[in-house]
Amino acid sequence: MQETRQNKIARLLQKELSLIFQQQTRATHGTMVSVTRVKISPDLSVCTAYLSVFPSEKGEEILANVNANVKSVRYELGTRVRNQLRIIPELRFFIDDSLDYIDRIDELLKQ
Repeated sequence: MQETRQNKIARLLQKELSLIFQQQTRATHGTMVSVTRVKISPDLSVCTAYLSVFPSEKGEEILANVNANVKSVRYELGTRVRNQLRIIPELRFFIDDSLDYIDRIDELLKQ
């Protein structure tokens, strides 16, 4: 039962975070940030989000910027989901480099 609730909340947070990042990255032309995966702790207090950044060279810069502004992102998330959640979870962001890993494997297979 608890796992179903976690999955529903994770999907909700992924959708809302992706909309937040879509609005914020409109100002920076040529950079796209997408939320690829969201995991939430069983007590719903910690949300771990994985970000995919295009172009991937700007990944560390974007991650540092997001981590510097994590309070404003959490506030914006809270205003969006305040009717669904009582407590807004603490946000943790990581870079999802699975696409780079897949590209590297393809290059090695072509050789």
